[in-house]
Amino acid sequence: MNREASLEKLKSESLDLLIIGGGITGAGIALDAASRGLKTALIEKKDFAYGTSSRSTKLIHGGLRYLKQLEFGLVKEVGSERAVVHQLAPHLVIPEKMLLPLYEKRGLGSVLTSVGLKLYDWLAGVKPEDQRKMLTRKQTLSREPLLNPQDVKGGAIYAEYRTDDARLTIEIIKTASVHKATIANYCEATDFIYENGKVTGVKAIDHVSGGAFEIHAAMVVNAAGPWVDTLREKDKSKTGKKLHLTKGVHIVVPREKLPVTQAIYFDVGDGRMIFAIPRGRTTYIGTTDTNYAGLIDGVHTEKEDVEYLLRAVNQTFINSQLKSEDVESSWAGLRPLIHEEGKSASELSRKDEIFESPSGLISIAGGKLTGYRKMAERVVDLVVEKKFEERKLLSCLTRSIKLTRASFKNVDEVRRYRNETEKRLKVFQLGDYTDYLVSTYGQQTEEIISLIEKGSSDNEWRLTMAELDFCLENEMLVSASDFLVRRTGMLYFDLPRAKRVFEPVMDELTRHFRWNESQREDQGNEIQRLIQEASSY
Repeated sequence: MNREASLEKLKSESLDLLIIGGGITGAGIALDAASRGLKTALIEKKDFAYGTSSRSTKLIHGGLRYLKQLEFGLVKEVGSERAVVHQLAPHLVIPEKMLLPLYEKRGLGSVLTSVGLKLYDWLAGVKPEDQRKMLTRKQTLSREPLLNPQDVKGGAIYAEYRTDDARLTIEIIKTASVHKATIANYCEATDFIYENGKVTGVKAIDHVSGGAFEIHAAMVVNAAGPWVDTLREKDKSKTGKKLHLTKGVHIVVPREKLPVTQAIYFDVGDGRMIFAIPRGRTTYIGTTDTNYAGLIDGVHTEKEDVEYLLRAVNQTFINSQLKSEDVESSWAGLRPLIHEEGKSASELSRKDEIFESPSGLISIAGGKLTGYRKMAERVVDLVVEKKFEERKLLSCLTRSIKLTRASFKNVDEVRRYRNETEKRLKVFQLGDYTDYLVSTYGQQTEEIISLIEKGSSDNEWRLTMAELDFCLENEMLVSASDFLVRRTGMLYFDLPRAKRVFEPVMDELTRHFRWNESQREDQGNEIQRLIQEASSY
């Protein structure tokens, strides 16, 4: 993807469809529309996956807890979508057995849990070998010895999938680009252009050069996540239903501080449930779910968020005395849900909704990471119905469009590739990075290894330089935070490494982009601010 070429196209060509928002929803719409044959573009005011789509629990999951709210349709759709998305990127959407402890005095009983999980398996179309398995108390404590045995009466194992939300978003965007979608980050829609009362494009600003220009399109879709209502206000169409933002916080601790043997989904006792998920050298814990009325661009982890999650962990795991100083990193994100009068943050539906404006602007809000593909299909179906029916376009194709170049056929192929890759990385004393590289880049790891082989100096720096060069060449990298936060997840899951490589990364980016002293200082200050926000409360 070439950003300058994309901007030139946006300035000079008239589009069928312009999508505002580079999160998972906008990315899915861009791929769906472009693959059907619509002349499509996507713009994002920050980086791809900057908002909600890099700050989720990083699971492709079916929403087990939504059975409590009787949202059977939602569970059926997102539950069945898990297997579809896994097939599209089996290295990135990875099967994960989830342990669900059952308690005497909190949560649902054994019978209700068993029935609920059975219903969940049925609605989601789970394969027999992955269907729920009920456990005795002894079996539960054997599977996870760290569980506090007090009050545990049994447990269950059920199937989910883990992923990296930002990486999934970026791979979808790259795939949309392969299908000839025009893509640009750091390009903001500042206002709408109208003709006879209908939206025909946007006024935009390039936040890298500062240049302003117009983008013209037959249809415009607002997929801006938490900023959806901000754009509806610009369109003067924010009537009826509106967004209800809730905040979700996750904290990250070194693995040795909470060395769980597998992912665990446990009841807190206040009606919420929390995940503890091992990832590389860390375990991450979340999420909170509280109403949010602050600045959309200023959502942060607060002291009370951290204390809530630490209390939950310390009462659930034996000998766990986690303190705030044990928290290495964190992230806070916003859920753009649909407001329902009288409902708490946790009770609000996660179902998506589409709003049509009298101006022709189409907005989509709500929904879950897992359901991105079906959400996109509904939006593009509507776009085609409104404007392009006479063109006899193809129906949705994304169920069979593999993500990333040189995709894997199945998880067995991923395992074989992983084992072969580990041998090659051990030559450079980088074997410990095998799982990270394969789950992040898939077979694109070949390009990373090729760059490592050409490098010199310290092995960790050779790896970092290889990743950086790959992202600069292929993933529209613009800033240091793009690399350390959204392309690699380093700031969340390997903060010590992020601190070690920070200066060399800044040196290389300064050389590549020809930053002056002031620009380099601004970039460095941004990273220091992000580190401070992630690790201080």
